[in-house]
Amino acid sequence: MTHPDRRTSMLAMGATLASLGLPALAQKKYSPGASDTEIKLGQTMPYSGPASAYGTIGKLHTAYFKMINDAGGINGRKVNLITLDDGYSPPKTVEQVRKLVEQDEVLALFQTLGTPSNSAIHKYINAKKVPHLFLATGATKWADPKNFPWTLGFNLSYQAEGTIYAKYLLKNKPNAKIAILFQNDDYGKDVLKGVEDGLGAVGAKLVVAKASYEVTDPTVDSQMLTLQGSGADTFINITTPKFGAQAVRKAFDSGWKPLHIINNVSASVGSVLVPAGVDKAVGLLTLQYYKDPNDPQWKDDPAMLEWRAFMGRHYREADPRDATNLYAYITAQTMVHVLKACGNDLTRENLMKQAANIKNLKLPLLLPGMALNTTPTDFFLVKQGQLAKFTGTQWQGFGDVLGTGM
Repeated sequence: MTHPDRRTSMLAMGATLASLGLPALAQKKYSPGASDTEIKLGQTMPYSGPASAYGTIGKLHTAYFKMINDAGGINGRKVNLITLDDGYSPPKTVEQVRKLVEQDEVLALFQTLGTPSNSAIHKYINAKKVPHLFLATGATKWADPKNFPWTLGFNLSYQAEGTIYAKYLLKNKPNAKIAILFQNDDYGKDVLKGVEDGLGAVGAKLVVAKASYEVTDPTVDSQMLTLQGSGADTFINITTPKFGAQAVRKAFDSGWKPLHIINNVSASVGSVLVPAGVDKAVGLLTLQYYKDPNDPQWKDDPAMLEWRAFMGRHYREADPRDATNLYAYITAQTMVHVLKACGNDLTRENLMKQAANIKNLKLPLLLPGMALNTTPTDFFLVKQGQLAKFTGTQWQGFGDVLGTGM
């Protein structure tokens, strides 16, 4: 038993250390999935199925965390990323995420991909109070801290992106005849809503045709012919990579030459424009928020050289022209930043707190002048972007870096 006088003096010493702000008595705190040696993260990716082009994201994350672990880990702990295939099928996502949470007991989910996939686990993961971080989707609903305090997305908001395209058209092509192709799910409808909101009541009259497709469709050829037949001179292409490549190729091959805007998630040179034929993609417009690895202006950029070195050393089988790999690298850097900020308090509550308090994080592969910021009431991480035009070899940014106003 501790002597009363000794106990009093120990309490006094603890109070003194606390008042000095000294970490001497700081306890290591852990939730499931964290320990003195390990940080366990979970993820679902479409390694198979209609969105399998995105599988490279999970492969890069695995390579990135291996590099981090080989260098000693994060605050001495190794990152164990459990990444599972969900085939871009929401029921499969639910099954895999239940396994990650209930059997593997991960500390958090990281970069689960796809709007329909994440929609299927949104309520479950918040009910379980497991951090659902940096989702690989730009759906606007991932920034709803009031109703879903455990979910925080990564990508530029789809609605914000759609609004920027609409405002660009109203300013630069006010008499446009617009045709829109969109994926018939939460993702496609979110970008579409942004376009329609940006056009407003007056601009809505500019839309002469809309067509949707299902991710299970083999092609979008019939939709493209319908849109071309509308007489539109402007085409907004709201698709994932497989269908983005099909739409670019079909427009060109059928002799339709509209002003062609393709959304950011299908703007990769390597996974979309090369399969479509880069000659068929000249003049396309998109919105970017990170550097294009194909753009010669970044050839000697220190951050780009570091990324290329990483790819050559740790992920040789990947295509360095595929900007999706650069995106994946940025998201992994963001996760490492937040995990480091947690220190020895690796509770789910503290991980969420750090993710919701990112201050002016300037990752060097973002476009110049851009920074990542969150607050407990603002879960929109990426809030800026720049329009870019495809030259036949790379995306060339033009105009200012635009705030989304979200």
